Amino acid sequence: MTVAGAAVRLSIFPLAGALLFPRALLPLHIFEPRYRALVKDALARDRRIAMIQPREPEREGHPPALYDIGCVGRIAHVEALDDGRFNIVLEGQSRFRVAAELDRPTLFRQIEASFDDFDDDAESEPLELMIRAALEQESKRFATARGYVVDWDAVARLDDESLVNGIAQIAPFDVAAKQALLESPTIAERADLLIQFMQFFRMRDEDDDGRTTFQ
Repeated sequence: MTVAGAAVRLSIFPLAGALLFPRALLPLHIFEPRYRALVKDALARDRRIAMIQPREPEREGHPPALYDIGCVGRIAHVEALDDGRFNIVLEGQSRFRVAAELDRPTLFRQIEASFDDFDDDAESEPLELMIRAALEQESKRFATARGYVVDWDAVARLDDESLVNGIAQIAPFDVAAKQALLESPTIAERADLLIQFMQFFRMRDEDDDGRTTFQ
């Protein structure tokens, strides 16, 4: 539990395209020395790792700037490999806002973070039936256009939050689009944005292939 207004120290894993949401799972293969150290530190303390996207590619000697909002997760499963690598699964807890980056002598980066803007992450409202239907329909169109094989019966059995966040995690969107999905205040707004993104990227792909013109 965090105190309102209090800054919390978090160890971060900046990774482009990797989104974590509250109650969602994110499997990660950890092989770089700095992130092996991060996992070891998390396991020795509170098992928490904060996922956040960098705004730019990393350059040697220049840590990339970060987006303002990420999501902290708890290590729910860990497999330590003989060569020092880890396979872990993070379970999302809450989004956070970066307050400041800390100057610490660790291989991995650390920040002070605030959770004040994300009280609603503790629960999720169900989608309206029309939004759910529109999301499933556009997901099928997008998957067909990309040649993806999907078990739609299994998809239909997912609860609204798992469906929306699952698509947001695996969809091949760019970093900025992924960040917009993470920052969406509600599941309904995230679902609506997903529909717009899938329509845009599907039509753009068709335009690039010369099959249709996107206006």
